Amino acid sequence: PPSYYPYSALPDREPLRFPNGARIALILTINIEYWEKSRPGQKEPLFTGGPMTIPHGLPGDVLDTANWSWREYGQRVGIWRMIEMFDSLGVRPSCTINAMTMTERRRIVDACNERGWELVPHNWAQNDLLAFYAHNPEEERAVIRRTLDTYEKVVGRPAKAWLSSAIRGTVHTPDFLKEFGLIAYCDYLNDDQPYLIHTRHGAIVCVPYSNDINDFNLFARGGMSAAAGLETLKICFDQLYAEGAASGRIMNVGLHPHVMGQAHRIGALRQFIEYASSRRNVWFPSREELAQWYLEIHETHIPGSGSVSDNM
Repeated sequence: PPSYYPYSALPDREPLRFPNGARIALILTINIEYWEKSRPGQKEPLFTGGPMTIPHGLPGDVLDTANWSWREYGQRVGIWRMIEMFDSLGVRPSCTINAMTMTERRRIVDACNERGWELVPHNWAQNDLLAFYAHNPEEERAVIRRTLDTYEKVVGRPAKAWLSSAIRGTVHTPDFLKEFGLIAYCDYLNDDQPYLIHTRHGAIVCVPYSNDINDFNLFARGGMSAAAGLETLKICFDQLYAEGAASGRIMNVGLHPHVMGQAHRIGALRQFIEYASSRRNVWFPSREELAQWYLEIHETHIPGSGSVSDNM
């Protein structure tokens, strides 16, 4: 295969020691996504990358005004509510952005970039999954290349980390990313610690994502109240923080401006960040920062995991 990783049982690893004695690496991810309004000739509903606010999606060649405009709420209002909150707390999130977010919502991208927030490419359009190209890897490679070229033009620097839209990459995705000079791939949901993925062009760091600790699953799918969601976030944090005393843990919190940026939920996010920030030994890294650090120490964590420069 063009990419692979060996199985590693948690108790077989050496302790993971984050910088400055941190127990937990807390990554607050804002997914700033853009959906095409329609695709000519497509009769299946556009893949929305999450639940619909009104079920029973329309054919993909018809504008679904309710579901499209619900998501646009996040671009017009929700993201600005979140930006104001993060500014007031002095915490920098990690933001994922589709290439169409960069071209169609440049105002948002510039606001995040000016604040020094991490920007992570997130495919061309949210509804155009890399998995659609699973049997045509050269088309997938072209989509990734086009996205990265747009990123560098708009953001002003090369990308270093990648999260596929709807976390639906292929076995080729890590290999293409490594070929193009990225150091972090974030689609996998299988760990609370970073590890290496081996490709034909060398190793890339997996910085795992979480779909459980995600506002879609907590609120839009799960139907939790803001209070219940806040309690869930605290319970997860406390468990990982306790485990992190022996070996560091990652906690990724997936956020979407049209979900968490709603007026009735933003307060719960603020309370959680204040709660986490009040504890000692909490690290708020970017994905690039975490991956760069891990590349330097990975052999002390999972011995025998191979060299970063080893090709398959």
